[in-house]
Amino acid sequence: MSLYKNFFNVGAMTLLSRILGFVRDILMASVLGTGLAADAFFAAFRFPNLFRRIFAEGAFNAAFIPMFAQVLEKKGEEEARLLAGRIISWLAVVLLVLTILAEIFMPSLMRLFVPGFVENKEKFEFSVLLTRICFPYLMAMSLMAAYGAILNGMGKFLAAAFAPVMLNIIMIGFLIVLVFFSATDPKNASFWLAIAIFIGGIAQFALVYWAVKKMGMSPKFVRPRLDKDVKKFWFLALPVILSGGVTQINLFIGTIIASTAGGAISILYYADRLYQLPLGLIGIAIGVVLLPELSRHLKGGRDELAQKSMDQSMHFALLLTLPATAGLIALAHPIISTLFERGVFDAQATILTSNALVAFSFGLPAFVLIKLFQPGFFARSDTKTPTYFAIISVVINITLSLVLFPILQHVGIAIATTIAAWSNLILLSITLFKRGHFKVSKHHFYEYLKIIFISIALTALLLGLAFIFDQYLSRQNGFLLQAVALGGVISFGMGLYFIAIHFSKVQDLTQILMAFKKAG
Repeated sequence: MSLYKNFFNVGAMTLLSRILGFVRDILMASVLGTGLAADAFFAAFRFPNLFRRIFAEGAFNAAFIPMFAQVLEKKGEEEARLLAGRIISWLAVVLLVLTILAEIFMPSLMRLFVPGFVENKEKFEFSVLLTRICFPYLMAMSLMAAYGAILNGMGKFLAAAFAPVMLNIIMIGFLIVLVFFSATDPKNASFWLAIAIFIGGIAQFALVYWAVKKMGMSPKFVRPRLDKDVKKFWFLALPVILSGGVTQINLFIGTIIASTAGGAISILYYADRLYQLPLGLIGIAIGVVLLPELSRHLKGGRDELAQKSMDQSMHFALLLTLPATAGLIALAHPIISTLFERGVFDAQATILTSNALVAFSFGLPAFVLIKLFQPGFFARSDTKTPTYFAIISVVINITLSLVLFPILQHVGIAIATTIAAWSNLILLSITLFKRGHFKVSKHHFYEYLKIIFISIALTALLLGLAFIFDQYLSRQNGFLLQAVALGGVISFGMGLYFIAIHFSKVQDLTQILMAFKKAG
């Protein structure tokens, strides 16, 4: 049950980060608005984040953790620490060179990243200034990811999972001060928020550095040399960098396609925010915890325990993802209405956004399970196969988006994304099964069927409740009554779901609670 506990710990920290991020966005809107300063700030913040998503969060963990786990299992902690030092020394040098070059050539880079700003000299130059302030955040976050990978490889997850919360706390602190100065110029506010991002990056790195040092695993920086371990690391990391880059290209092309219809981009953004919440909570927890768990067992020759970890992860994923999918499909309209329907976001916008959310939600199980099956490859130092499958799914996504968008508009893009995700999942799961790295026992197969059946019944129940209580879920009754009604329907559905799960013997909830008490 320690695996479940780690899932819930990482999920809880992710939830806290998302909640604080929502508070941050509300405060940010009040001080930045939607003018020149806001555009410049968001462009500046997204630029280093683009590199962070491609490399720091995916490629480094996928390449480093299996190598680190192998040395840890076979040669002990000291050799693992030395390996981390050699690889992180290279990482630091690459990041330093990249940061210096980016700072020097920032105007040229920004012309490629935000070409629409070039005609407005004030906006472009201000964007360059803010990006120069924000860009060192990339170095801090990448080193944070590296030290966090050491913690995860040692089976310690809380510090690295809590680190993103630090950025939101620091930014909220700055924003509260700026809110008190209500006459603050948006440009001045965005300048201080850029500094807050820089400080937040350092704070996140400092937190994981302290946690690694406390464990006695702080890597020693050495003169970078291209030895066999470093070569192997880059050999494993480069395909994942390519995969991350392809994904960003896919998102960019999707935005271009959606931009041809008025309101399509914003509709997809709001729908994306909703289905990304359970994906982030469940998918990130699985991705963070499962890779080091699998790597340690496989490198230690404990194949049965590795299979058990996959089984537990699959159980956890389906147990939570399928009811979340049921809720988003059945209650898409009242959820969107309650959260967003105010001001210029009218009833028609609610309908359009809820349609996109339903299309995205059908793909939620695939999005989450991809996070489960990819570590099955990464833990075996196979980063190429998932990259090939990611490229195939991107081609499917782009092709279907181009075909469906003229017919179904924004919903066509959501459907294309969902089909591409299921295609990726099918390729991953079949390949693992054929290689003998994943199997579902007869017992687990029937358990999964029960979860699917109960979730389908939950969808029907929630649809019925939404129909019965339609007048209370309507925006016409005011936000408070609508929110209470929606919360009541969701709570009732969740309660019945877990009662059904317990008494159908899919999962004994009392055993989980007892295991958590023992683990604590």
